[in-house]
Amino acid sequence: MATKNRKDEWEQPAAPPGPLFFNKKERDFVKQVQDEVTERVVAQPVLYYPLSLEHTDYHPIYGEAMEKTFLPPVRVYALVEFNGYETETSEFGVDKRASLTVHFSKRRLTEDQDLYVREGDFLLYGKIFYEITKLNEPKQLFGQIADRYEITADCVRSRKGKFDGE
Repeated sequence: MATKNRKDEWEQPAAPPGPLFFNKKERDFVKQVQDEVTERVVAQPVLYYPLSLEHTDYHPIYGEAMEKTFLPPVRVYALVEFNGYETETSEFGVDKRASLTVHFSKRRLTEDQDLYVREGDFLLYGKIFYEITKLNEPKQLFGQIADRYEITADCVRSRKGKFDGE
């Protein structure tokens, strides 16, 4: 004779439950808020000049290019921190270098604008060109290692003649 399960007996569920308080709906909500704040409140546009991998002639052994070819600029809204000027003294004299930290929305760039930030690309902020020297993805969404929502780019002011934006 089969016995019926009582309410105090535990049964294995057919499938595990979804993540508690964190699914596609929450990720999309965070993206919507981040896009709105970045574009309507902060509203710091930069022109991003991506490197053309197809049209740049790389050395077959060293993988470097003497002259780089860039794609047309893309306007991107981001949070820009001006880090000020750093003074360096060397045997050639005194050198002042300006630097920026630019915080991009990762999903806005990759999903909406089909843009991937790389070291060596250039930005125009105001009337000054900056080169991206270091990238980082420091912030996780709700502590999830797979869900990073920000790309941070450390940039230094480009020397005159290195990049003209034409």
